[in-house]
Amino acid sequence: MTIVITIILIRTLGQASRGSANPQDVMLLMGYSALGRLPIILTLSLFVAMVSTLSRMYRDSEMVVWFVSGRGLIAFLAPLFRFAWPVLLVITLLSVFVWPWSNLQSQEMKNRYEQRGDLERVAPGQFQESSSGNRVFFIDRDVSQEKASNNVFIASTEKGKNAVTTARSGRIETVGNSQMLLLDNGQRLESQIGKSALKITEFEEYGSKAGNSALINGDLPERSKSTWELLRTPTRNNLGELAWRLGMALAAVNFVVIALALASVNPRAGRSGNLIFVLFTFVVYHNLLNLGQNWISVGAASFGTFVPALHGGALLLALAWLSRRHLNWTFKAAANWQRKRQADRQLGKVAP
Repeated sequence: MTIVITIILIRTLGQASRGSANPQDVMLLMGYSALGRLPIILTLSLFVAMVSTLSRMYRDSEMVVWFVSGRGLIAFLAPLFRFAWPVLLVITLLSVFVWPWSNLQSQEMKNRYEQRGDLERVAPGQFQESSSGNRVFFIDRDVSQEKASNNVFIASTEKGKNAVTTARSGRIETVGNSQMLLLDNGQRLESQIGKSALKITEFEEYGSKAGNSALINGDLPERSKSTWELLRTPTRNNLGELAWRLGMALAAVNFVVIALALASVNPRAGRSGNLIFVLFTFVVYHNLLNLGQNWISVGAASFGTFVPALHGGALLLALAWLSRRHLNWTFKAAANWQRKRQADRQLGKVAP
C-alpha cells in the first residue's frame, strides 16, 4: 500500500505541475486512484497471506497432523475458499464497478479543470494562456477585493489582429449569463498580421467578454466506462478493458489454488526465498493480464480466446502442480516405477 500510494502521489503531483489537474484536488485524486487500485492490492495481500500462513503450518508441523489424519493436500482447498470467498467477492465488485467509477470521477475532475473559464485560469503574478490558446493574461491581484486586480496585461490574437491591452486596474462583473472583464485607465495597441500599421487606443473603461469555456463532451476512455457499457459496445478497446476487469476476478480465484500449490518450507533455507518466488509469480501473472489487454485492443488476440487460455491455462498448471504434490509424485519416483515394471515384465509377473 505504501508503494502504491507513493507512485500515485508522484504521478498526481506531476499532473498538477503540468496543469492537467487542480493542485487543490491532489488528495482527492489520490483517494480515487488508491480506491481504483484496491483490487490489485487485495489480490496480492490475499496471495501473500495464504502462502505465508501455509508455510508457517509446514514449518510448525501442523500440516503433518493434517496428513496423518487421512486428509490430502487437495482437501485443503475447501477451507481455503471458505476463508477467501468474501475477499474474492470484494475484489470482483471493486474490479467490475468501483474501478470504472473511480476513474470516471478522476476524469471528470480533470476535465472540469482543463475546461475552466479564462478568468479562472488567471493566477496572480503569472502569465497564463487561455483555454483557446489565443490569449495571454497577467494580473497583479489586489488583496483588498477578491474580484479586482491591478496592473492587468492581455495579449490576444483574433480575426487576423494582434492586440496588447494594458490597464491600471480591472474587475469582473457578471452581465446576464456571461462574465465581463472591465478594465479601467488603460491602453490598447492593435496591429494587422503582416502589416506595419499600428492602432493605439486609450480608454477610461474597456469591457471584454471572458465567459466560461464550453464543455467538450468527448468520448470517455475505456477505463472510465461502466462494465455494462463495455458489454453493450464490444469494440476492441472495450473488450480489452473488459478482459482486464474480469481477469482480476479470475486471477484472484486462481491465486488461491496457486498459493496452496506453492506453499512449502525448507528448514535449511530462509523464508525470503519463498516470498520472492511468490511475488515473481504475481508480477508475471499481472503483466500477462496487462499484455493481453493490449493484444485484444490492437486485434492481436481475441477476447474469447485469450481469457480462457490465460486463466484456464493458469488454473490447469496450478492443479497439475497441486496434484503432483498431493500424490507425492517426482520424476525419480516415476523412473523407478517404470524400471520396476519393466523388470516385472521380464520375470513374467506382468503380462505384456
